[in-house]
Amino acid sequence: MEYTFRDKRSVLNQREIGFDTMSFSRALRAALRQDPDVILVGEMRDFETADIAMTAAETGHLVLSTLHTVDATETVNRIISMFPTHQQQQARLQLASVLRGVISQRLLPRADGKGMVPALELMVNTERIREMIEEPTRTREIKNAIQEGLHPYGMMTFDQSLAGLVKQRLVTYEEAVKHSTSPSDFALLFRGVSGSAQKAWTPTSEANPGAPGHDEFEIDRFDK
Repeated sequence: MEYTFRDKRSVLNQREIGFDTMSFSRALRAALRQDPDVILVGEMRDFETADIAMTAAETGHLVLSTLHTVDATETVNRIISMFPTHQQQQARLQLASVLRGVISQRLLPRADGKGMVPALELMVNTERIREMIEEPTRTREIKNAIQEGLHPYGMMTFDQSLAGLVKQRLVTYEEAVKHSTSPSDFALLFRGVSGSAQKAWTPTSEANPGAPGHDEFEIDRFDK
């Protein structure tokens, strides 16, 4: 148990591995029998945890988790690599059907020296990206799909996010280059950016005020 929480405005029920349950994966599997609305998996580290998490998502639960990866493409590859070789194609189909999106983050020092600012990569699982997840030879194309999905879906790559931060003078150009996915590609992107980097940081509701469904990201709910 990493943290002990005290009851204040709600009642918290905490359980400990080794005392209330024998393993993390057993606890996760048992949680499915308790009719949860949201399941937060602190980190997916092995096949069993990833398998149960995706099964939970398939049965209509909202599953949130973290992974130590550098971007959305590696996140997909990391999840698939947790499965045995003979199950990886099935895992791709399963992941493509349940994944809603991936948010990756890198922290950079602010240009004014007052703390840190996040650069983000945002991937929404569109029909095009779903096909790329399903086909191993096309997974490497995800980065291009994210870059091209900036305006229709609000997606952006790390380099697009970094370009926006430099344009807003939140980080220095030199710092952005050090944290970019590809320094040479970032330099070309930055020189060619006019308004796209700024729009990557403009909330959709502000870019198109009054548009229905633009103030929040809808998550499908399933009747149990």
